[in-house]
Amino acid sequence: MSQETVQVKKENPMRRIKIAKVTVNIGLGESGERLEKAYHLLEELTGAKPVYTRAKKSIKEFGVRKGQLIGVKVTLRGQKGIEFLKRVLQAVGYKLKAESFDDYGNVSFGIAEHVIIPGTKYDPEVGVFGMDIAITLERPGYRVARRKRKTARIPKRHRISKEEAIKFLTETLGIVVV
Repeated sequence: MSQETVQVKKENPMRRIKIAKVTVNIGLGESGERLEKAYHLLEELTGAKPVYTRAKKSIKEFGVRKGQLIGVKVTLRGQKGIEFLKRVLQAVGYKLKAESFDDYGNVSFGIAEHVIIPGTKYDPEVGVFGMDIAITLERPGYRVARRKRKTARIPKRHRISKEEAIKFLTETLGIVVV
């Protein structure tokens, strides 16, 4: 065997990591006009249609009832998600904390004000909103855990570790882990 064929065999296509989805969430804890503004802002920032999130349980101290609309979120997949992610990472200076990574290859971080994202301007009518961004990484074959018929577990050797997630994001998006 030549050197080239050995190099080709080393890279297993089922071990490649990819960005499955980017989820953007604005949690307000209240409904009303401010929630509508957050909905339109998220739609404008991402170019996708957001969905409302509901309270899972009643919390009397905060004045929240079960089933009440308390936030908006949007899930971005493919190129749309990567483009939004690049803009958001530019806002945080391509720096993420090591604690932002979990043991299954997911990353979550927050932005205090949406106006720091490049390409957005402050609108006094809308106000300022903070948001949470969650990046979900996966390998090919993760569908077996989500499909309707014959669901199966993903073995530990196929899951993405914290170290693999950090390495992947530093190589592809150029982030720096602090």
